[in-house]
Parts: sequence; structure tokens; C-alpha cells
Amino acid sequence: MTAPDMTTRDLSLAYGSVAVIEDLDLQLPAGQVTAIVGPNGCGKSTLLAGLSRLLKPRGGTVLLNGADIRHLPTRQLAKRLALLPQQPHAPEALTVAELVRFGRHPHQSWLRQWSPEDKRVVDEALVMTGLTPLAERPVDALSGGQRQRAWIAMAIAQQTSTLLLDEPTSALDLGHQVEVYELIQSLAASGKTIVMVIHDLVSACRYADHLVAMHQGQILAEGPPGETVTTDLVRRLYGVDCTLMTDPATGAPLLTNVRRTRDALDGSAT
Repeated sequence: MTAPDMTTRDLSLAYGSVAVIEDLDLQLPAGQVTAIVGPNGCGKSTLLAGLSRLLKPRGGTVLLNGADIRHLPTRQLAKRLALLPQQPHAPEALTVAELVRFGRHPHQSWLRQWSPEDKRVVDEALVMTGLTPLAERPVDALSGGQRQRAWIAMAIAQQTSTLLLDEPTSALDLGHQVEVYELIQSLAASGKTIVMVIHDLVSACRYADHLVAMHQGQILAEGPPGETVTTDLVRRLYGVDCTLMTDPATGAPLLTNVRRTRDALDGSAT
């Protein structure tokens, strides 16, 4: 495995008195795409909230390049880590370029306002996401895939080494999903560490380098998709049986003949 960029040690997360994650140890490899998968309510988004410091741990630590994120000043953390939540919303009439410029906020201060360097970074983010021709178009006038690329461009402009994405293809059609996933892969190829929560296991296997499978707040398995995904894991995660095949073009696992397990239908699956 590539040296870890982000790690957790004995991480426990809760909402009030309701524990969601207990004593979780995790290593997220640098410069790769990690997909966090699992059934609804397993703690995927909660883990992402803990990794981004949106949710204060009840115990344990989150380390980013060896530094405890609890002790990093907000502006310094924002220079290292960017979070794209589910279905973010931009103010009405905000243009693509204006949205992307928000990514430069952590790099500015009273003494350092908008600079030629900021413009260069924003222009590069627009080029990287294919949005230069749409720079002056309102965000709310874009298609779903274009809108998601605009938010990712803002995160790129933030110039962080690590990017957390919560269901980045939610509500997108197949074409736009592929568009976003391929952009995510290109970002990892440029050296960024990408961590994404995703529901679609097949897409996770296709586009991620590293897979983290969660169930009831714990990690059932992790590693390269081809070495991690088994019929037993799929059954334990989702209560379904399937036939596993290998994509001849990519080597990624493919799920076929998916059906509910008899135990799940009987209500006795665990």
C-alpha cells in the first residue's frame, strides 16, 4: 500500500448519545482513490464527517500527514483538506467562475487579496474540469454533471492534497456519473488523495484503487477491489447473493445474477 496520507486511531464518532463508529483504525493511501462502501446507515457519511472535522470525535484521533486535525488552525486545515458534501447548493445567479474563486479563500487574508496567482489557479481548475467555456454561466443553469464538476473545480482551486467527496454522483445519470468518476481518477493521477463515499459497489470497484467496506460502524474488509470483494463480503454487506466476474478490460470485479439471500427474505440475515 502507498504510504498513508490520512489515518485514524481508535476513532469513535457519535450523534449525541447514539454511537455510530467505535474504535476505528483506518489508513487511507496517498495519491489514490479510496471508495467507502456499505449499506445505508453503516456509518460512511459519519466517517467522512469525522475525517473532515465536521463531527468532533468522542474518542480517538484523525491524523492528516501525521498531524492531529483537531489542533490545526481552520485556515491551515482548509489548505490541506477539502470536503464536497452531498448535493451542495450555490447562491442564485452565481457564475461558475465565481464559485471556483471561493476555493481561494483559505489562501487569502487582509494583507493578501486577489492575486495573479489566484487567477492562475482558478483558470487551471476550470481547464482541468473542462469548464472554461462555461465560466460565466450561472451554476444553476448547468446540467447535473456540469454542476458537480464546478464544485469539484472549486475544491481543486483550494489546492489541497486531500479531497473528501460524499456521494459525488448522487442523482446523476450514467453518462454524467462516468464523467465525474473519470475526473476523480485524473485528480488522483495528478497526486491528490481522493476519498469518496459511494453506494454503487460496481462503480467503486471500477474507479477506486482502494476499497473500504463498512457495516454497522466497523470495517469488514479493505484493500484493492480485486482482492477485497468476494461473494461472502457482498452477502454480509447487502444481504444479497451474486456471481462475481472480472471485467476483461479493467480487471475490476463485476457483480452479476444479484438476488436477495434466502436468509434476508426470511428476516434472519445478519
